[in-house]
Amino acid sequence: MKPPKIQRWIDLLAALLRHHFPVSLEQLVREVPAYGGDQSDDTRRRMFERDKDELRGFGIAIETTASDEGEAGYRLRSRDFYLPYLAVRAEGRTTAPRKVDRYGYASLPTLAFEAEELAAVVDAAARVHELGDPLLAEHADSAMRKLACDLPVDVGAAGSTVVLPTRARVSPDLLATLGDALERRKRVSFAYRSMGRDGSDERTVDPLGLFFLNQHWYLAARTPDTDAVKHYRLSRMSAAEPNPKKPGTPDYEIPAGFDLREHAHSRQAWELGAGDAVAAVVAFHARSGAAQGAAHLGEEVEGMPHLRRFRVRRLDAFARWLLSFAGDLEPLSPADVVEQYQSLARATLAHHAT
Repeated sequence: MKPPKIQRWIDLLAALLRHHFPVSLEQLVREVPAYGGDQSDDTRRRMFERDKDELRGFGIAIETTASDEGEAGYRLRSRDFYLPYLAVRAEGRTTAPRKVDRYGYASLPTLAFEAEELAAVVDAAARVHELGDPLLAEHADSAMRKLACDLPVDVGAAGSTVVLPTRARVSPDLLATLGDALERRKRVSFAYRSMGRDGSDERTVDPLGLFFLNQHWYLAARTPDTDAVKHYRLSRMSAAEPNPKKPGTPDYEIPAGFDLREHAHSRQAWELGAGDAVAAVVAFHARSGAAQGAAHLGEEVEGMPHLRRFRVRRLDAFARWLLSFAGDLEPLSPADVVEQYQSLARATLAHHAT
């Protein structure tokens, strides 16, 4: 019988880890039984290349090298494959390193945790559970089970840390639906309730990624045939359905150069929303540290060093932010932003007058 793929992978990994130098495909054929037999050289190479690419897809860092003669070699360093030895630091010392064998485990470092660091790992795993994503929770549980083989993570499990819940619970089914659509790059339709409205609108978007910010889950997405990336809060979404047509064929491509981590980094409250962004021009009347820090969040206006331009989707959040600077920042345009700011200022003065 043909050996299962998992057995072939294990044999290949074992063969690579046995050597501290690059080995050729010919040598791997001798050490991996599934590559032997009466197969042609082309069949063996295709099988090996497929195995190598799939293992790399799992994060296994198989290196490809070239000798002085141009012959390809393959190597898997033990430090890139195995976790380091884990220990808890006690009274300035770590536990003694384990015994090593001749296969190179001596090259693995020992990673020592302070008691506070170990507690932080446990608290982080608990926080992941509170995010509401069942897949993330499963990954966190798996990681903690692996760490528990070497570290007393259960010591911190019953600590006094208070984990704040998300502001609005998101259905695990919704997260799973959007995650599946992202993986298959399928267009998604859903009902969306915007801020300040009682009803819902039907939206159809091309999902680009999910991110968690300020205790809320957001979907970064584009309306088909447009370039603007908008953000939809998952707690306002319902009845999400991926496009059922051609389930094995992607509906769209992720834009070249789009990086979700970079896109979601340091997003401000006024930038998050499903509405169209407006360009708000703000005058800076002071050069305090707070004002200079705020200036870095906006774009420079050519020839006007005291002005900054901001991309705003939520006028209310932007007006509240401006008001917190007590007059050092003042919106000049557009009229909607100015009116929102002045209305909020009048309401604040009226409140304090009483």
